Amino acid sequence: MPKIALIGAGSVGFTQKLFTDILSFEALREAEFAFMDIDEERLHVSKQLADKLLEQENLPATVTATTDRREALDGADYVICTILAHGLPPFENEIEIPYKYGITQPVGDTLCVGGIFRALRTIPVLVDICQDMEKMCPDAWMLNYTNPMPMLTWACNVATNIKFIGLCHGVQGTAAEMARFIGMEPQEVRYWTAGINHLAWFLRFETADGEDLYPLFWETLAKKGPPEHDKYRFEFAQHIGYFMTESSGHFSEYVPYYRTSKEVLAAEEDADYFAGKHGAILEEYRTHWKPHAEQAFRQIRGEEPIPFGGRSAEYASNIINSLETNELFRFNGNVMNEGLISNLPQGCCVEVPCFVDSLGIHPCAVGELPPQCAAIDITNINVQTLAVQAALEGDRDKAYYAVLVDPLTAALLTPKEIRAMFDELFEANRQWMPQF
Repeated sequence: MPKIALIGAGSVGFTQKLFTDILSFEALREAEFAFMDIDEERLHVSKQLADKLLEQENLPATVTATTDRREALDGADYVICTILAHGLPPFENEIEIPYKYGITQPVGDTLCVGGIFRALRTIPVLVDICQDMEKMCPDAWMLNYTNPMPMLTWACNVATNIKFIGLCHGVQGTAAEMARFIGMEPQEVRYWTAGINHLAWFLRFETADGEDLYPLFWETLAKKGPPEHDKYRFEFAQHIGYFMTESSGHFSEYVPYYRTSKEVLAAEEDADYFAGKHGAILEEYRTHWKPHAEQAFRQIRGEEPIPFGGRSAEYASNIINSLETNELFRFNGNVMNEGLISNLPQGCCVEVPCFVDSLGIHPCAVGELPPQCAAIDITNINVQTLAVQAALEGDRDKAYYAVLVDPLTAALLTPKEIRAMFDELFEANRQWMPQF
């Protein structure tokens, strides 16, 4: 049976989801799990929940918990990463310092100023984990959920030899939302999606019988208008001709069109991060532990059952099952662009359909994206290129250039203002960026 290491297992809710997903497969119910986190309190809660589920369902899997990363990695076949490098203090700086200069970020974890600085502090940590894997489990697969996904995937593929795949729920989540928008169920539609993480494009959207559903989608959108909770993305799709992954809160940070209007931003004050409210994810990070912990303690005490038997939309469990059993599975993964999308830069990180079986993960060659879609993606890839180089080389100038060419930052600030903001944020977060 495989050994599965979960790095960042103190993320109680997500760890429980992945753990129950994996155990929902009959072939994986004797797996060995190694939970690892630097937060002993949260790690202990995740371990207790896991033990309680094994007892509740009478499952033969085993779980250990440790704060020693190499111990968790030793002999692992799969490593799942869900870390938040260095916790909340740098994240708070990445949201609040740009806000002083007029940049609002609902999420700030993938692009814009927040995503760039998150990459600068997270890339050294994730590369270090992969280098530990080269020593402790060189043949293991890294299944990464940590953001910023494209920059982390890119950096770890350049700096290490580990088999690395980046996983997100944007594609399958968006497909389900598109289906429901036109009055169908998610299982009734099929799709072909490619681009970059959080800006992948639904190139085909069809029924199971191959009927094109885009005409119905556009017709429904014209009648209903964009949903209030996701207005930017739906509205932009009408102009570019294709629907893209990620909610408006994410999407609005990657383009220069929306977060530049005072009227638009004022309308978001009572919204959530899906709609684009500034700082919404940071606030969720600050507050989400308590309700998760309260439910977890009720489950640990046996006052309510731990859900088991279903399976979430996350890909990790299906991938592990396929690698172990040869059962074919298709998903969208983040991989290096080695001839996969011909009109995006070779060697960048792309999100494309992938097939997986016992021989490995096989990304699909998509060909060209519609040129207007490729053009939007390239504006983000330009930023990623500079940020990855800055993080790996310890080059402060390249880090500044990444912020300078960021689409939203450039739409809001002059170069002089960008330099002042960059210098202030760099000094505030310097202690978490040891490569500089």
